[in-house]
Amino acid sequence: MKLERACARRAFISQSTVAGAVAWTAGNLTGSPGQKADVIKVGLVGCGGRGTGACSQALQADPGARLVAMADVFSDRLEGSLERIKAIPTVAGKIDVPPAKRFVGFDAFDELIDSGVDVVLLATPPHFRPAHLKKAVDAGVHVFAEKPAAVDGPGVRSVLASCKKAKKKSLSVVSGLCLRHSLGFQELVKRLRAGVIGDLLTLQANDYRGPIWYKERQPDWTDMHYQMRNWYYHTWLSGDFNVEQHVHFLDICSWAKGAYPVKAIGMGGRQVRTDKKFGNVFDHHSVVYEYEDGAKLISNTRQMKGCKTGMNAEVQGSAGKARFSEKRNGVTIDAQGKDRWVYRGENNYVYQTEHDKLFASIRTGKAINDGEHMAKSTLLAIMGRMATYTGQEITWEMALHSKETLGPEKYEWGPAPDVQIAMPGLTKFV
Repeated sequence: MKLERACARRAFISQSTVAGAVAWTAGNLTGSPGQKADVIKVGLVGCGGRGTGACSQALQADPGARLVAMADVFSDRLEGSLERIKAIPTVAGKIDVPPAKRFVGFDAFDELIDSGVDVVLLATPPHFRPAHLKKAVDAGVHVFAEKPAAVDGPGVRSVLASCKKAKKKSLSVVSGLCLRHSLGFQELVKRLRAGVIGDLLTLQANDYRGPIWYKERQPDWTDMHYQMRNWYYHTWLSGDFNVEQHVHFLDICSWAKGAYPVKAIGMGGRQVRTDKKFGNVFDHHSVVYEYEDGAKLISNTRQMKGCKTGMNAEVQGSAGKARFSEKRNGVTIDAQGKDRWVYRGENNYVYQTEHDKLFASIRTGKAINDGEHMAKSTLLAIMGRMATYTGQEITWEMALHSKETLGPEKYEWGPAPDVQIAMPGLTKFV
């Protein structure tokens, strides 16, 4: 299934939990075969399409999972999500969210955490991810965190610190970088690590898409209402689409390489999405990253109507090439002197698999922590945005230690951050 099609459908897809995903062993939330499972109380934070989909998958991942609280800045989005989840036959009996547990507003997350949950699903615009993750870990709550993990350097540093604390507290933190859960991708990475195509010299991450949704401004909306409703088009909320969406295949490339680049240079801009309704995000980015050993990662992404679409990653080695693609028979290796290898094993639904693993880890008490790669792959994408916005070469250390903090000093339903469109050569690195 193509990633873009999956994104549109995932809130409504029902699948049975993978057989044997939950191991019934000793722990805080355990049961014995044939016995009713102890309840795992789930809180959903961010009730858009991705949050709704993640919630349905979380509830299917464990017999004892129960949705007990929801939070969103908008009440209509929360109520709509709740109705959609209730309409899914496989989870309809696992929902108990009375009005008192439906939290709305900028302080909704704090109220949800204080209400008593075992695991939170973080699916708000990514700007809020670092603060929510920190509060969840401090409260001793397991976390599913959608990608990306942050929108700026200070956010990434916060995520790294929170995940380090989660590890000490034996809390699970599972990332929404779901392609790492693809069985085909895992097999390909295993073979690359075994040296089947030699040293990895050049990697390419491609993400070509068409336009996406936009919500017309309503008469009663303040500037903050408008930006929050159209969060995708505002860099402080989304990180720009090079961060918000393209992070998937950037993550795959550095997973395959087993390292992260040391510097980047690139170009980007607004050629088609020039109307002020599109906020300040670009419509194309092209970045060349360089690894310490001299290998290159070429990153290309655009969102334009009428253009060819497709998403994949390609790897050129010293003794062959490989390809990551979600298309059928799209995971391949062409090694010198050997017949083409094509992955023909089991195809799993990665959005479900990530939740199966999260809830299994909670049951077994064997915590999973995706903190390092979810933070570093997010920084990889931010580093690319910094390069395209400024027109300068950006090093890994510059991006990691950047002092640029995106977003307002306080959140209120009135004014919103100024919409300033980056101009390469004029926009400064901070």
